[in-house]
Amino acid sequence: MKRPTEAVSLSNGAALLRRLATRALGLTGADIERAVREARSKARRQGRGLTYDDVEAGIRGHRPPLNRNTRWRYAVHEAGHAVVHHGLRLGSIRGLTIDSQAGGFNMVGYNNRRGDVLEHYDCLLAMLMAGRAAEVLVLGDASAGSGGADESDLARATRIALDMETTLGFGTDPLVYRHHADATSALSGDAALRQAIQRRLQVAFGFATETLMQNRAALDRLSRALFALQAMDGKAVTAILEGSG
Repeated sequence: MKRPTEAVSLSNGAALLRRLATRALGLTGADIERAVREARSKARRQGRGLTYDDVEAGIRGHRPPLNRNTRWRYAVHEAGHAVVHHGLRLGSIRGLTIDSQAGGFNMVGYNNRRGDVLEHYDCLLAMLMAGRAAEVLVLGDASAGSGGADESDLARATRIALDMETTLGFGTDPLVYRHHADATSALSGDAALRQAIQRRLQVAFGFATETLMQNRAALDRLSRALFALQAMDGKAVTAILEGSG
């Protein structure tokens, strides 16, 4: 997919609009509306028509570009999520970006064809651990990018593993339902529960790593493409994962 130049008009096709939509992953409708309004004002002041690059710059918030090492790590991380999501047949992939305001971001869907059984939750955990696993596999170490926030990969995986142990019937005491209002509080005073969750996450990390190794060629192709393009729609991602891109 060739990056459009400043001379390319937004009227030139659906492909540009799909790319812009992928660039906007993680933004609200109000964020996008503001970016387009500012881009249109800029073009009007300069006495010309609105271009792709005007809108893209607005969506990016005029942030400086990532350095190459960070950009490559983000690409490997997000590609890892996509490869495991696709390999475990969890659902559709709608887009990937390594250039959102929060860094890397993926938009995926879940079909839950397995039903609410243990295998389904094990696959969810593997997908969440896949970005970190890809970093270790390709780069030799992991960054803090999997954690650091309540909606991070590690936080989400921990909450799912906690539910598996306490409320979903997959724990050491599967018939005992233990409600928890807050994951941190539940884990702080229960060493056995923490160890059980750590074991689940370690198994999920191993599962993700195995899936990535089985699909290493796709991981490498997608990482390189995402590094170059920075944002890819679901069609482009799926083409690479299926070997046709």
